[in-house]
Amino acid sequence: MDIRAIGLFIRLSRPFFLLGGGLVYSLGVGIAHYLGVNIDWGRYILGQAWVTTLQLATHYLNEYFDSPADDANANRTLFSGGSGALGQDGLPREVALWAGIASLTGATSLTVILMRVSGLNTALFLIMALIFLGAFFYSIPPVRLVETGYGELTTSIVVASLVPAFAFILQYGEFHRLVAMSTFPLITLHIAMMLAIELPDYANDLKFEKLTLMVRVGWERGVAFHNILILITYLLIGVAMFFKFPLAVAVPALLTLPLGLFQIWYINRITAGAKPNWNLLGLLAVLVFGVTAYLLTFSFWTR
Repeated sequence: MDIRAIGLFIRLSRPFFLLGGGLVYSLGVGIAHYLGVNIDWGRYILGQAWVTTLQLATHYLNEYFDSPADDANANRTLFSGGSGALGQDGLPREVALWAGIASLTGATSLTVILMRVSGLNTALFLIMALIFLGAFFYSIPPVRLVETGYGELTTSIVVASLVPAFAFILQYGEFHRLVAMSTFPLITLHIAMMLAIELPDYANDLKFEKLTLMVRVGWERGVAFHNILILITYLLIGVAMFFKFPLAVAVPALLTLPLGLFQIWYINRITAGAKPNWNLLGLLAVLVFGVTAYLLTFSFWTR
């Protein structure tokens, strides 16, 4: 077997982003643990497998449909512009299509198993349906939310809120206000992260008429929106504390505020004319979201 092809397929699968899915899933289970639930590890693994297969399907299909634009992107970073695994010097484009179909098939099989295990929980399967629709229509024509300017909002709601809610209900059996109080700040932070990651692709997306949120609103308003979203994130955490959100969970999450302010400062420097380091900007955006989600998760698991 071609070792290089295996390496390219791993790159195509974007394993780094799969870790993010595992983190927000663990957050939902952590909230259930905090509320006194004895964790069913069989359900944990089944649910995580379902989330991961949907993530993979989204990655593969997005790579397949974005391949022509990604090939022309001169500003590809570790976090944007596609994986770079397809094309003349990489894997055939059809590999991504068939990998996406296989992942969707796997997700369908896991859905059937989860239906049996959970006893047809209505709330659970409503959330599963919303997650599936958001993942499916993010990349696939004719909807392709990624090219409408609404894909960022949809993805952020799915990743930062619905996935933790799915994990929580799979263990707890019903919804709880702590899920919303924990995940609403992550939604705004995730949208800000996506805006920061899209900035290096702005010119290429304009050229190929790909209507990302940054393209739809324009880079100046997009950067201002990015800054406001970061500030709203910490405001939401502060407000939640007044509604009896556990201080032992909220305070650690607030520790990322300096990092968030540094992200605002750095993106403003770029837009003011400083030479951009796109990888650093992407890393900052991912770190602010990831560390905040991690601190929330760790706090719930250890309390």
